[in-house]
Amino acid sequence: MTAFLIFLGVIAVIVFWAIGIYNRLINERNRVRNGFAQIDVQLTRRHDLIPNLVEAVKGYMKHERETLEAVIKARNDAVSSLDAAKADPANAEAIKKLGASEGVLGGVLSRLFALSEAYPDLKANQNMMQFQEELATTENKVAFSRQAFNDAVLSYNNTAENFPNNVIANSFSFKLASFLEIESEEVREAPEVSFT
Repeated sequence: MTAFLIFLGVIAVIVFWAIGIYNRLINERNRVRNGFAQIDVQLTRRHDLIPNLVEAVKGYMKHERETLEAVIKARNDAVSSLDAAKADPANAEAIKKLGASEGVLGGVLSRLFALSEAYPDLKANQNMMQFQEELATTENKVAFSRQAFNDAVLSYNNTAENFPNNVIANSFSFKLASFLEIESEEVREAPEVSFT
């Protein structure tokens, strides 16, 4: 009888241990989702500002139609990537696609702002200056939100990959999450340094 009670005690400890790991994995996955929700708010704000920016620029940059169309296309691609990632923030492919589309959007926005420098009236326009300021502020908020999201992903992935947690994670199909990396081509290029 004592051996049976010891056996039941060991089984109970194992069950409670497994439940504890499962609950920790759920908590970590929910932190990832919450982190992504913060990114969603900032990216949605960014995406909502872009059509207004394009409208403000249109009158001045009639000869730059190609650039304006590229901005709208990149914005639409980023919106659809955000919607796909929103459905499952732990989906690595959706997060990678979102990062790539946001990188493209950042690149075409940089090109738009560079072209706007050639139009003195546009450069001095209050609406244009306000949109640039709002986009810059939003970019900073996206960066902070992305950092918090990536921290949550790191914590979740570490919890899911560490032994013995990985036994429970694999048993209940907890998939690893992916970091959100948004880089434009300009970020990857080495800056030119000149001492002349």
